[in-house]
Amino acid sequence: MFSTPSYATEKKYASWNAIVDEMDIILNDAYNIYFMKDSEAAKDRVNNAYFGFYEKHGVERAVMSYISGKRGTDTEYQFAKIKRLMSQGAPNKVVRTEIDVILKMLHEDANELDGKKESGWSVFFASFIIIFREGLEAILVIAAISAYLVRSDNKPMLKVVYLSSLFAVFASVLAAIALHTIVGLSGANQEIMEGAAMLLATVVLFFISNWMLSKSESKAWKNYVEGKVQSAVSTGSSFALGFAAFLAVFREGAETIIFYQAMLADAKDHMDMVWYGLGVGTIVLTLVFIVIRFGSVKLPLKPFFICTSALMYLMAIAFAGGGVKELQEADIISVTPVDFVHSVEVLGIYPTVETLVPQLVMLVVVMLSIMYYKKYHKN
Repeated sequence: MFSTPSYATEKKYASWNAIVDEMDIILNDAYNIYFMKDSEAAKDRVNNAYFGFYEKHGVERAVMSYISGKRGTDTEYQFAKIKRLMSQGAPNKVVRTEIDVILKMLHEDANELDGKKESGWSVFFASFIIIFREGLEAILVIAAISAYLVRSDNKPMLKVVYLSSLFAVFASVLAAIALHTIVGLSGANQEIMEGAAMLLATVVLFFISNWMLSKSESKAWKNYVEGKVQSAVSTGSSFALGFAAFLAVFREGAETIIFYQAMLADAKDHMDMVWYGLGVGTIVLTLVFIVIRFGSVKLPLKPFFICTSALMYLMAIAFAGGGVKELQEADIISVTPVDFVHSVEVLGIYPTVETLVPQLVMLVVVMLSIMYYKKYHKN
């Protein structure tokens, strides 16, 4: 995708400051190239710093694990802001100011990370945060779908959902290997893959949400139960639910694996704590799944379907924002900042026009869907 494929080599750095110092040189070089009126080459150098160092050498993972997810998102958008200004031909002084901002942020984070004495517990907590943050959305989707199938007397279809999730894990491993070693894809291509998966998941989850909402009334439920033996409906439903489970797991799977590869390489004397953190995080996610899967089925019929469809709608809206954000990081979609909005990662809310607009559209469509079903069932 970028004209300069020579991102950072597999060099080992003694500290986070050592990585940032090299990024400092590259970003200052980007400004010098921009000063010489070659904006495309300058943007390529910014991408070199972001994909070849910030992502590849684990700075992003460390910032999000040891400092905060918001700080990581803010840093990503600062990189995007610099590239946007270069594309627009902004005055040299403006570009220089924004590069100074990103350098200040990077050096602050490096100093904080290097100042943290790495203990077994800090490694454990960082490992736990990675698997919990990346896995929570997938678990919510799978648990909600599973509870729905149990409640609708479609237990045989659970096998499709679980096998799809398992297949997504293997697909994630293969994707991680391809991204990291075989194909040598740039970080931008990884963002494109994740963004496309999230946007596709948005459509699938919205379809499932409407389907669940349509079964919330007793009459509709009775008609559904009487007609569920129709093979065409059953097959279509099975595919949609299985595909939703696959996308929920796959969309973050490869990135999670790459994060853990970097963490294991950096863990040194505390490698066992990486596995403990992964194990505990997995157990917590399992408990979340059990609570939703077995707790929600005890709800009365109508509240159950309304709650389940609401969760699916919420996940669809979150995926819409997250998918656009991934494509922004890959330079596929532009970035127009909205200063008064703060990032809320769990809801997929990010401070840009391009991420907020599809979410607002999704929200309007969801409201119209709810109004339609209310009117339909009244009649």
